Amino acid sequence: RMHESRKEVFKVETQLKKGLIEFCILAALRKEDSYGYRLVEVLSDYVSLSESTLYPILKRLEKNGYVETYSVEHNSRLRRYYQITQSGKNHLQSFVGTWPEMVKIYQYIKGEE
Repeated sequence: RMHESRKEVFKVETQLKKGLIEFCILAALRKEDSYGYRLVEVLSDYVSLSESTLYPILKRLEKNGYVETYSVEHNSRLRRYYQITQSGKNHLQSFVGTWPEMVKIYQYIKGEE
């Protein structure tokens, strides 16, 4: 029974992290356009992220209109760059606006309130 509970916590944790990674990617792209491998490098100080985790998230961000892509030739190969859109900036800003509420929830769960 305890095992089931641990699995549920892990699922919530994973989804929460995936959501936060999305915002980390948008925040990185707000600073400068970037390509996949570089995003993994830039974000490595904040989240553990592999390219196999990154690309599906970038694809979803693109599908939702939060990022756009363009290609640049690099060492005679095309490198795909990601660029945050105005919609992506708004999405990020909206998340930042909800943060005080998130902190309150976290403090409640932790027992600080």
